[in-house]
Amino acid sequence: MTDLLGPAEIRELATRLGVAPTKRLGQNFVHDPNTVRRIVAAAGLVPDDVVLEVGPGLGSLTLGLLPAARHVHAVEIDAALAAALPQTVAAHPAADRLTVHHADALRITAGQLGDPPPTALVANLPYNVAVPVVLHLLAELPTLRQGLVMVQKEVADRLVAGPGSKIYGVPSVKLAWYAASRGAGKVPPNVFWPVPNVDSGLVAFTRREPPRDDVPRTRVFAVIDAAFAQRRKTLRAALAGWAGGADRAAAALTAAGVDPGARGEALTVEQFAAIAAAAPVATPGAE
Repeated sequence: MTDLLGPAEIRELATRLGVAPTKRLGQNFVHDPNTVRRIVAAAGLVPDDVVLEVGPGLGSLTLGLLPAARHVHAVEIDAALAAALPQTVAAHPAADRLTVHHADALRITAGQLGDPPPTALVANLPYNVAVPVVLHLLAELPTLRQGLVMVQKEVADRLVAGPGSKIYGVPSVKLAWYAASRGAGKVPPNVFWPVPNVDSGLVAFTRREPPRDDVPRTRVFAVIDAAFAQRRKTLRAALAGWAGGADRAAAALTAAGVDPGARGEALTVEQFAAIAAAAPVATPGAE
C-alpha cells in the first residue's frame, strides 16, 4: 500500500518548505489518507489512464494517483510547491510517472502539457477558480474523457443541477455541453489544512458529444450567458440584447420551439443550442 501524507507529514513538509497556505491561491491541503483513497477510488481510473491533477499542493493526492494511472500531469501555479513536488514523490516506486508543470491551469494548453495526453481530470480544485478551470480544460483538452473534482459543496451542487432547479445556471448548462455529470459525495472540512468554513463536494463527469455540431460552442455559450444575466426576465427580454431586439429574440425562440415567455432556468442545453442555431449568424454578440 502506498504511504500517503497524514496531518503530521503535511505540517512537517510545509514547515520545511516554508509554505503557508494562502487564500489568494485557494490553498486547502488534504491531509486525510482515507479521503485521498476515496477520491482515487471514485475517479474510476484504469491502468492506462493519464491523469491531469490541478493544484497538487504538497502532493497528498498525487501520491494516491501515481499507482492508479499510467502517468500524472500535475499543474501547480505556486513555484515553491511545483519545485518541491518531485522531491516529495521521489521515493515512490511510480515516481517516474509524474510530470510537474509550473503553470496556471486557467491558461495551460494541450501543447504545454505534451505527451501523453491526459484522459482524466482528478483534482482538489481551488474554490475561487473551480468552474472556469473545469470549463477551460474541457475546451482545451478534447482527450479528457472523464473527471472527478473536489470543489466547494455549493459549487458542486450548481455544476450538477438540472433544469427547473433554483440553483441551475451558467455553470450547470456549460458543463452539460461537454459532459454528463453527477454528485459523488460530500467531503467534511476537517480533512483539510487549513480547515475551510464550508463543506466540499465531489463532482464526477463523463464527456459526451456536444448537443449539436452545426453551431459553434461560443455562440451557444453567448446565449446561455445572456439568458442568465437577468434570471427573472423572460427569455424574450433577456435575449433582446444578444439578438438585436426583443422581436428578433422572440422569433429565434419560436423557431427553436421554445416559449418566448419561458425563463433560462427551465431550458436544457439542447434547447439553448437550438436557439443559437435558429438566430441569424450576424446576431450582435453571438460570436
